[in-house]
Amino acid sequence: MLVGGAHGDNAQLLSLLDEVTTVVAADSGADWVRAVGRLPNALIGDLDSVSDETRAALPPESVHRIEEQDSTDFDKAIRSISAPMIIGIGFLGGQVDHLLAAMTVLARYPDRAIVLLGEHDVVAHLPPQIGLPLGPGTRVSLYPMRPVTGISTGLHWPIDGLELSPGDRVGTSNRADGPVSLTLHGPGMLIILPVSERRGLQQALAQTDGLWPAL
Repeated sequence: MLVGGAHGDNAQLLSLLDEVTTVVAADSGADWVRAVGRLPNALIGDLDSVSDETRAALPPESVHRIEEQDSTDFDKAIRSISAPMIIGIGFLGGQVDHLLAAMTVLARYPDRAIVLLGEHDVVAHLPPQIGLPLGPGTRVSLYPMRPVTGISTGLHWPIDGLELSPGDRVGTSNRADGPVSLTLHGPGMLIILPVSERRGLQQALAQTDGLWPAL
């Protein structure tokens, strides 16, 4: 689990902390973990925003400073973590520029299974194929970070025959008519679902036949 600095719902954070065994904080995300009475197993980032008190509370060997300023702390953490799936919280709230930067990082690592959780939404980069156990009427938004085509079943407005791209047609505010399957013809497609669908999305990503090659 990876915790970012865009602090949100403490109860949501505590619930996630109870689900996992390893917690990594990206810079000031460590302050949020400490604020709910816990400490992360590791701290990664340029450390320009984490408080001195939180940093002092951590064993020195768990603090990993990456000083370069050409990437975000989220990117630094993703590069430094080896795990079959990363559940991130504290990246979708707060400033809009930080949110957009997080979406860019998701698109940069199509070979990683990363699920970002907010108070209302859950976001992930889609693999080549995925099946999602969604109920009728569930909001399904597809947001391309580069031109992408694909085919779908179970969407009220299918994507077959469409080229979705950030500068032209996007697939926001679609909805499911039932279980949804998606086949994408290239990387770059993000899916945004209600936060209630988080576990189903995680399970679907864990069961996929494979992710995209690294860019």
